[in-house]
Amino acid sequence: MKNKEEKTNAIRLLEQRKLRFQVHDYSQSDAVNGMEVANYLNENPDRVFKTLVTVGKSAGHYVFLVPVNRELDLKKAAKSVNEKSIEMIKAKELLPLTGYIHGGCSPVGMKKFFPTVIDTGAEKFDEILFSGGKIGLQIEMSLSELQKVITFQLADIASP
Repeated sequence: MKNKEEKTNAIRLLEQRKLRFQVHDYSQSDAVNGMEVANYLNENPDRVFKTLVTVGKSAGHYVFLVPVNRELDLKKAAKSVNEKSIEMIKAKELLPLTGYIHGGCSPVGMKKFFPTVIDTGAEKFDEILFSGGKIGLQIEMSLSELQKVITFQLADIASP
């Protein structure tokens, strides 16, 4: 019998590493943005993070996680990765670059690893939530567990 639950790259990777995490399914909701996802899951939006992929002036790519109720401050983000400037990549570039679609991009399990920065607001929580690798799934885990699967730094990158 085939397991009905479709596993994303992110979930497979976390299971292979035997890390502690929890999956939240919101596929039955009509939530389309991060705030709606946080509301549907009855979570503090400061604890639910969106994954943003950018390109720097040097043509290097970077991944940033910021709370869903805030925006990425491009100046602070560029400074955190020692770039003169960064900009968001175009939505059509996301899937070929990361293997994920817009709205379902997880910092875990991308085709290639990119330098990753998480907003310092994450430190206030025992666990944070972020995309599980497809629209309708969120992964909840601690930063210490997350650090076992991806390398990241913490920086003040969200707009006030």
